[in-house]
Amino acid sequence: MHRKLALLLAHSTVAAVVTVGWIAPAAAYTGEELAKDAKVTLDQARRIALRAHAGKITDQELEKEPGGSGLRYSFDIRRGKITYEVGIDAATGQVLENKAEGPNPD
Repeated sequence: MHRKLALLLAHSTVAAVVTVGWIAPAAAYTGEELAKDAKVTLDQARRIALRAHAGKITDQELEKEPGGSGLRYSFDIRRGKITYEVGIDAATGQVLENKAEGPNPD
């Protein structure tokens, strides 16, 4: 009985670790250390960016950038064969940029 319980707990722990490991990378982004200064969360900024330009987010970062409050979320959103860069002000949620990336993306 103790052995079955130990195996069950071990399996549950491994499953939890695997699940957390799988979920965590999706939430990670460059500039995460700046999040303490943002009034808009990453999830809120993602929703705003996808409303501005529908597609699949392929890259995301929080960066200090001129314009707006000086702190912005930047998303690369792929739609078909074109990638768009959408910038969201991290203080106000305002869309600061929404354009197709050129041949030499940042």
